[in-house]
Amino acid sequence: MKRYLIVKLIAVNLVVVGFAVVVVWLAIDTLAAGYFVTLMEKYHISPEPAHAMFVDSIHRYLIWAFGGAIFLAVVLSYVMNRRILGPLTRMTAITSEIAAGEFSARVPVATADEVGRLARAFNRMAENLEKIEHLRRSLMIDVAHELRTPLTNIRGYLEALNDGVLPPEAETLSLLQDETLRLVQLVEDVLALARADAASSQLELTVVDPKAMVDNTVATFAPAITNKSLVVRLNAPATPEPIHADRDRLARVLRNLTDNAIQYAPPGTVVDITIEADGKWVRLDYANVAGDILPDDLPYLFERFFRGEKSRSRHHGGAGIGLSIVRELVEAHGGKVHSELANGMVHIGFSLPLATARDAEQP
Repeated sequence: MKRYLIVKLIAVNLVVVGFAVVVVWLAIDTLAAGYFVTLMEKYHISPEPAHAMFVDSIHRYLIWAFGGAIFLAVVLSYVMNRRILGPLTRMTAITSEIAAGEFSARVPVATADEVGRLARAFNRMAENLEKIEHLRRSLMIDVAHELRTPLTNIRGYLEALNDGVLPPEAETLSLLQDETLRLVQLVEDVLALARADAASSQLELTVVDPKAMVDNTVATFAPAITNKSLVVRLNAPATPEPIHADRDRLARVLRNLTDNAIQYAPPGTVVDITIEADGKWVRLDYANVAGDILPDDLPYLFERFFRGEKSRSRHHGGAGIGLSIVRELVEAHGGKVHSELANGMVHIGFSLPLATARDAEQP
């Protein structure tokens, strides 16, 4: 009985029914029977036989009523409790499956009551766990794939040097250094991505000026802009609306977007950076010549390790993590990212709530 909740619930009903019968039984014996005897004496009728017949009849009918009530209580309680506890029982079984790594199991939702809402919440939790597990496996596969290339190259060069196939010249050592730096950068990018995943609980929000931050970010890329003969134009109000953001993490977002635009913009072209507000959001957009970007690539630009097939030669460098970090950090701030193609230009950016809009939502 300690293990089965349905038995406990039925037992509670039986106790209630039994208590009600005992109370009625005692009431008949002490009150109704006494009242019956008083009436018999008032009308000069011998009370003994009638009293005994009355009490016996009442007790007999009470026993039948008790039996019927017990039967009805057991049946109804069993049906209702099975209906209530059925999803809970399935949740217990599915929990064991999830603990064993089977994240596709779901609880059937048959009602709209509290149990139904619990089942839907359980299914949402299972879906999120499935997504997390899928992302974890994908991340492991992608990281292993990205690490394999530089490690294979380094191994090949070292074996060639060891076998005397390649002489230890400066060019060979420089290639080894480049592959090592690529490997170090990849590890740092993966670490930054992991930190971005956990950023939502570690944000230190302050009121920041997005235009000033963009100016500072672009200034740090001045040598790269000069080397590619790019023209960077910032289109923003003189005094743009402030936003609530973690200054350090927003700076990482702007660095990644600026670096992405400069890397993929063809030499001698224009990179437009636009800041605009619509009353609730501040939208920041980077636009450069699309190059090899295809419309089918747009939904995947912010995915981890994604690179368009035409750029998979690593001509531009990078492992396809920068924009993933942007999405993680922007969503941690309650914002949203966007990617669009228009008139031969690719637009990549994000939107964050205005400081005034965020303040208005505070209780």
